[in-house]
Amino acid sequence: MANHTQKTLLAAAAGVLCASGALSQTLPTVVVSGRAADTPATIGGFGDTPIAKLPMQATLVSSELLQDTGSKQLSSLTNFDASVGDAYNSAGYISYLKVRGFDIDNNSNYRRDGLPINANTVLLLDNKSSLEVLKGTSGIQAGVSAPGGLVNLVVKRPTKADFTTLNMGVSELGTLEFGIDTSQHLSADVSLRVNASAAHLKPLLRDDEGNRHLLAAALDWHVSPDTFVQIEGELSHQSQPSQPGFSLLGTALPDAKSIDPRTNLNNQPWSLPGVFDGHTASIRVQQQLGADWKAEAHLGVQRLKNDDRVAYPFGCTDTDGTYWASSYCPNGNFDLYDFRSNNERRNTTALDLSLSGKFQTGSVQHSLSTGALLTRFTARFGGEAYNYVGTGNIDGSLVTPADPSTFDGNTNRDERSTELYLRDAITLTRDLQAFAGLRHTKLHRESAGTDGSDPTNYSQSFTTPWLGLSYALSSQHMLYASWGEGVESQVVPNRPDYGTTAGKALPAIKSKQWEIGLKAGSNTVDWSVDLFDVRQPFWNDSGATVTPDGIDHHRGVEAQADLKWQGGGLLASAMKLRARREDSADSNGLKPVNVPDTTLKLHARQDLMPGLQAQAGLVYESAREVLPDNSLQIPAWTRLDAALRYTQNVGRQLYIWRVGVDNITDRRAWRESPYQYAHVYLYPLAPRTWRASLEVQL
Repeated sequence: MANHTQKTLLAAAAGVLCASGALSQTLPTVVVSGRAADTPATIGGFGDTPIAKLPMQATLVSSELLQDTGSKQLSSLTNFDASVGDAYNSAGYISYLKVRGFDIDNNSNYRRDGLPINANTVLLLDNKSSLEVLKGTSGIQAGVSAPGGLVNLVVKRPTKADFTTLNMGVSELGTLEFGIDTSQHLSADVSLRVNASAAHLKPLLRDDEGNRHLLAAALDWHVSPDTFVQIEGELSHQSQPSQPGFSLLGTALPDAKSIDPRTNLNNQPWSLPGVFDGHTASIRVQQQLGADWKAEAHLGVQRLKNDDRVAYPFGCTDTDGTYWASSYCPNGNFDLYDFRSNNERRNTTALDLSLSGKFQTGSVQHSLSTGALLTRFTARFGGEAYNYVGTGNIDGSLVTPADPSTFDGNTNRDERSTELYLRDAITLTRDLQAFAGLRHTKLHRESAGTDGSDPTNYSQSFTTPWLGLSYALSSQHMLYASWGEGVESQVVPNRPDYGTTAGKALPAIKSKQWEIGLKAGSNTVDWSVDLFDVRQPFWNDSGATVTPDGIDHHRGVEAQADLKWQGGGLLASAMKLRARREDSADSNGLKPVNVPDTTLKLHARQDLMPGLQAQAGLVYESAREVLPDNSLQIPAWTRLDAALRYTQNVGRQLYIWRVGVDNITDRRAWRESPYQYAHVYLYPLAPRTWRASLEVQL
């Protein structure tokens, strides 16, 4: 049945792409404003070049789409792009993502208006105009980053026309949300946009009530015709218990239909919420230097404070003395720990100085950008409690005492990097364009236990190139190819077990990717299809040695389509992935855990009558491996969502009513199976969830 479903969905995705080619030739012209393909991808690194013209794949998710789908968390990206998946997404906690089957790094793979930020927090979306996802190695955009892709959060800026919008929403068991978004001109040269929101969180997941709020402002100041200043800042807060995962019961995969997805294993009387506070600000100064050149200075600061606390299930000691390290006991019991790590502080400061412009060499046109990015990151932690308190059960019935005594230290970290970069978009002929980039990174890292023990200190330098070529087959079709590198940097743990290698840096871990693709765009349809191949060396940590053990090799085909017709449209995304370990001593040919081979994601919209629009969403993910030895899988699943949007004019005001239901069939399935600390976790699909909201544009 799963194979038949998989083939049917792949055929549907292929049909969408084939139909899109015909539609671009046969449908009447429809005027559509603000097409994503015409939008520059900040994260791409090539200035004002639209996504459709870049020899790379990037996805832009607008704030309107986030509102229509009731998306409030960064993990919502998994609903729209087949290449983006869950990597350990727990309700009430930090979002973790995969791109092209690789876990992207919350320390190094996230940007905010192009500057590095740390994503070990809850990133609120109320003041974000869009989310950008770059798919593929990112050596020219980031000095250090995991392969797969980058995520960029684009902050809302003041608009040309003044406006004020009020938002109110209700969902789940009584989650209430309120917000205001206003943009006003303070003078002819100064405009201000303010976003404020607050929510009382009462989800269907039991024992998970909380709250969040955000206050953000962005100011644009045209100092002179040649000088433009942008200043913005954000205060965010979320307090909510998190959701521990279920697990295997001994060696058996529990039937997802027998598990109540509303059960929260973090339900002890002493359970405390995780608290995530963020203070973020930036200032950007752009100076025009004649008609073709521009200088820019962009400074950003991020100050994070987390209280990470949870009643944490891990492993199980059975009644016969057997210890289940990677699962819970066959009867559903587990060992429960009181975990508390208060006052975690992560601070990031980044300064980007750049110069960009255009010039001609003979008949060749260049669009050049060069600059330096200086980044400083510090992480400071207090003591950490991780204390065994007794036995729990997956039915949530067992109560244990608390033990908040702090008994263990943590690791403080410091990092400095200086990155020099050069990027050039070269127009060779009317139809042929080349793209080249080079980034040189000088990195210095230090770490030590909170008591000063086990210090490490190392420096590395590396250069990451990138090349791309595009050829316009017609005014609507572009063929492209690209090749690039990315890099990660790691150090051997500074513990006696590792002998003489303890505390020493590994060689720079370089990933390499090639990609070829075809893109097309018109007023009625944008689509693309691409083949990619990513390879990264794998280093195996045995607990006593860290040694090279083959490569992680991910290759696949992606297809995207954005069809538009009078009164409706369809966003479609599909990916077929082959991810394997190669040249490994003991894992050769095995798949990574928690990575589906096949994904399909659709979002359709159709006007039913003036003002009333129906929307529907579909997410399909194939089976994925649960254990590193590939001996067990969770089955494929499909989720269906539906919504209505009604737009109503009342005098000079515009009312937008939204009502929707996610998981309309109340499908029970295991959504993902992350494997961490040699332990299996299982997260269920959220149950059927209703939501309604009202947006009033004054």
